[in-house]
Amino acid sequence: MKIDILAIGVHPDDVELSCAGTILKHIALGKTVGILDLTLGELGTRGNSELRTKEALNAAKLLGVSFRKQLSLKDGFFENNQSNLIPIIEIIRETKPEIVLANAVLDRHPDHGRAAKLTADACFYSGLSKIETVINKQQQIPWRPKALYHYIQDNYMEPDLVIDVTNFIDKKFAAINAFESQFFNPNSTEPITPISGEHYLDFVKSKMNVFGRAIGAQYAEGFIKSRTIGVNNLFDLI
Repeated sequence: MKIDILAIGVHPDDVELSCAGTILKHIALGKTVGILDLTLGELGTRGNSELRTKEALNAAKLLGVSFRKQLSLKDGFFENNQSNLIPIIEIIRETKPEIVLANAVLDRHPDHGRAAKLTADACFYSGLSKIETVINKQQQIPWRPKALYHYIQDNYMEPDLVIDVTNFIDKKFAAINAFESQFFNPNSTEPITPISGEHYLDFVKSKMNVFGRAIGAQYAEGFIKSRTIGVNNLFDLI
């Protein structure tokens, strides 16, 4: 199926933490959105890949996305090579998104920056006709998304654009909390991680406050552009 936006994250929960509000807002506007997880998050300290997948599918239902697909690139050790680019290209060509949202270009977790480059390269190569991909015995047609934006994750980065998601804050955090194994649970016996502390989700919300302040909104999500942003007129920027 063709969609409007494809949100790609290297780990299940990357998308929810960083751009779930934007997804919810655009679905409310009538746009179609899909999610692609590049890995199963098998190196995560808490839980395991099977539980993480179950949580990811629950989060997808809460968001109301058209689909959630998961690849099995090697968490922590994936490389930017042909074998890892091709399955991403196949999904881009299959779903034909106008916009792709991808991991932060630089972040605390080294997977995020590498996934940002991998996704950006896949978006470009997906438009090259001499790269042939075949699904269900049918050769795919080249497709290059019109725009790629990198969401901001753990490290603070000055955004190139922010999106007001104030009206969707509760639904965003409901989707985040679908990942019960990853975040604070006073009854958990799992090891403490940088994102499982009691106040981590307060940090996520506070950063959204900071992004929102620049545009007079209570909560916003920030993005880094991959190319020059074009608008039809100056009033599109108000």
